[in-house]
Amino acid sequence: MRTIQIYDTTLRDGSQGEGVNFSLQDKLLIAERLDEMGIDYIEGGYPLSNEKDAEFFQRVKVKDAKVCAFGMTRRRGVKAADDIGMQALLGSEAPVCTVVGKTWDFHVTDVLRVSLEENLDMIRDSVSFLVGQGREVIYDAEHFFDGWKANPEYAASTIQAALEAGAQMIVLCDTNGGSMPEEIAHYTRTARDAANDAPVGIHCHNDCDLAIANSLAGVDAGAVQVQGTINGFGERCGNADLISVMANLGAKKTGYQLLRGRSLEHLTELSRYVYETANMFWRDSQPFVGQSAFAHKGGMHVHAVNRASASYEHMRPEVIGNERRVLVSELSGRSNIVALTTKYNIEHDTDLQNRILAEVVALENRGFQFEAAGASFDLLVRKCAGTFHPHFKRIKYHVEVGAVNGDDVVTEATVKVRVGDDVHHHVAEGDGPVNALDAALRKALNMAYPNLAAMKLVDYKVRVVNGEAGTAARIRVMIESADESDIWGTVGVSENIIEASWMALTDAIEYKLCKDEKLAAVASTAGVDSNAAELAANQADRAEKVEPVDASVSNSNVS
Repeated sequence: MRTIQIYDTTLRDGSQGEGVNFSLQDKLLIAERLDEMGIDYIEGGYPLSNEKDAEFFQRVKVKDAKVCAFGMTRRRGVKAADDIGMQALLGSEAPVCTVVGKTWDFHVTDVLRVSLEENLDMIRDSVSFLVGQGREVIYDAEHFFDGWKANPEYAASTIQAALEAGAQMIVLCDTNGGSMPEEIAHYTRTARDAANDAPVGIHCHNDCDLAIANSLAGVDAGAVQVQGTINGFGERCGNADLISVMANLGAKKTGYQLLRGRSLEHLTELSRYVYETANMFWRDSQPFVGQSAFAHKGGMHVHAVNRASASYEHMRPEVIGNERRVLVSELSGRSNIVALTTKYNIEHDTDLQNRILAEVVALENRGFQFEAAGASFDLLVRKCAGTFHPHFKRIKYHVEVGAVNGDDVVTEATVKVRVGDDVHHHVAEGDGPVNALDAALRKALNMAYPNLAAMKLVDYKVRVVNGEAGTAARIRVMIESADESDIWGTVGVSENIIEASWMALTDAIEYKLCKDEKLAAVASTAGVDSNAAELAANQADRAEKVEPVDASVSNSNVS
C-alpha cells in the first residue's frame, strides 16, 4: 500500500473561485472538518494578502493535520531575511510553508522580468531561509508542465534548486490546466528522475475538465501528494476536486492508502458542509456525492437496481456517505412507484400503484415535476390511497401589489381559510406576493398549528413550462422548506404564478403537519412525550373536520 498525502487548498486557492467568499469563522470551521476527515495538509491562506488570513493562523486549531501558510519566493534584489513575504510566512507560525516559484522560462523573463539565474537564486534563498527557521517547506513548481515542454533543462534546474535548499516536497503544478493525462504521467516520471526520486506531488487545474484524471495520472506515475480543493472550487474552471480524487483513490483504485486510514463515509457530508458554509448551491450531478449521483429515473433502471444494485451503480453509495434515490416521472414504471412507496406498505397493492403512476403521468403532462418535490409526491400517495385529510381548507385569497407615494411598492395578501369548525381571516404585508401570501397563511394557521413556527422557506424557484404560450404559459414553482430536523420540496403548476405558489406553499405546510403528527404518534407509542401526543391528536381532529380532497389539483376558489 502506497500512502498518498491529501493537501487541501480550499481556503486559499479555492477562495479565488468566482462566487466563493469565506469569512474568518467559515475558514476556521472548514479547517476543523478537514482535520476530522483525515486531510494531511490544510493550506490556510496567504498571510501577507489580508488581515483575515493572517488572523486565521493565530486562531486555527487542528489535532492531526499540518497547517500550511502559502507564499511566493522572495522579491528580486532583496534578501530572503528582509523580504516582507518571507517575514509574513514566519509570522504566521505555521509549521509548513508552501512556496511557489517560477518553472517556465517564459514566465521568468516576460512576467517576473528577471534573469533565469536570478530566479534560481530567489528559489534557493527563499527555501533555505525558511528551512533554516525550522519550517517544513513544500515547493510548488508553478507552470511545471508547460515549462518542461518549453525548456526541460531549465525546468529541471528550478526543482533541483529547491531540493538543494532543503525543500521536503516538490509539487508539479498544471497551472493553466491545459495538460492531458498522458502528458501528466510522462512528465511526472521525468520530474522524479530529475529530482533523484525525491517526493513529488501534483496540483492540477480544471480548464480542460481533466483535473481529477490528471491528478490520478500523476499519482499512478509516482506522485505521493495530491493538492486540490473540496468540490473543485478555484479560479477560472476550478481545481482538482479532492472529493472525487479521494473517492477514486480510496474506493476505486487499489494499492493506495489515504486519510490516515480513515473511511470515506463522511465525504458526502464534507462536500455539502463546504457548499453550505460558502452559501453555495450543491452541484446535483457532482460524481460520488451529488444528489443525482445514485439517482434512478427510468423504470427499466429501477427494476434492475431493485434486483441487483450493481446493474446500474458503479459502487455502493453508502461507502462515501451518499444514498440511492429513486425518482418519479412520466418515464417511471411501476418499479419506481414500488421503490418509493415501500414505507406506506402498499408494495402488494397493484391497483393503488397503478393509480399513483397514472396520476404522476397526468400531472407531469401538465408541467408538474416530482424529482425535487418529494413532499408533494408523499401527499399525492396519501390522496390516491384515501388516507389524506387536509388540515385546512381555502375559502379564498387575494393578493394586491401597489405603489405608495409614487415610489415604494407594497404587497398585501389576504387569506381566508377554515380550520376545523373555525374560519380564520388574516392580512399580511410582504416583500413580494409570495412572501405576503406565506405570511398571511401562517397568521391564519399559527394558532391552530403552533409547530409551523419552526418551519421556514429555504428556496423558491420559478420556471415557465410551455414558453410557446407566451404570457398564458403555465408556471412551475418549486419550494424548498425546512425545520429543525428536515428539508423537503414541493411543487405547484398553474397559468397564474400566485396560484402555483399557493399550491407549493400549502403542500409544504400540509407535509410539515403530517410529518409532525407521525413523529408525535411514534413518540407517544414509545411513551416519550405526552405533549407531542396531545398535539398530534388535536391536529388530527382538526384535519378530520376539513373535507378530504381528491388526488387532482384544484384551481377553484381563487379570488
